[in-house]
Amino acid sequence: MTQGRVLTRREALALLGAAPLVFAPLRTAAAAACVATPGQTEGPFFVDTRLERADVRSDPGGAPARAGTPLALELTVSRMDAAGCAPLAGAIVDIWHCDADGVYSGTRGPERFLRGYQVSDANGRVRFVTIYPGWYSGRAVHIHFKVRSGSRELTSQFYFDDAFSDRVFARAPYAARGRSDVRNARDFLYRQGGRELTLAPVERDGGLAATFDIALQIS
Repeated sequence: MTQGRVLTRREALALLGAAPLVFAPLRTAAAAACVATPGQTEGPFFVDTRLERADVRSDPGGAPARAGTPLALELTVSRMDAAGCAPLAGAIVDIWHCDADGVYSGTRGPERFLRGYQVSDANGRVRFVTIYPGWYSGRAVHIHFKVRSGSRELTSQFYFDDAFSDRVFARAPYAARGRSDVRNARDFLYRQGGRELTLAPVERDGGLAATFDIALQIS
């Protein structure tokens, strides 16, 4: 199964330098072979805002960015068909997740923090700046994502290593709530392909960076 790749020191520094939205090239085009990314439920909190942006930390209305450890997330989308695997350009890729207090925007009002989409480039890449997600009771720590290309759609979720989350949640602003009350092994969705959907962030200069390869089955 396709899994996230740990960034090198140089890559992490490029992602998390003084200009948080300036990304250095991380990789070449997708490999010739890939494995379909497991799909998972959309959940109750998806809002199809069609809000195109790379930095999803704040509300478009001008509110400050949500507090939390910065996370630079690069995703590479590939298409799978009978001919093999190739980068998928022009795909709409959404991410959404809860804040450090376990709250999703759009559930208590018109706010749209920690939501947005990007369109994949010629190499199938999209890049987001967000924060490490918090948690809410009953679920392991996760980020939702959706990939749309023509009539094809993949909806799934990213996960994190429990011990890694514990270290993040020991710091402000997460520390007041402590660690998640559900470990990955007890999460009913994680048990349905979560191991193959686990990100492997690296920590650098107060922030995090992670990549993941997504493969969308076309035929």
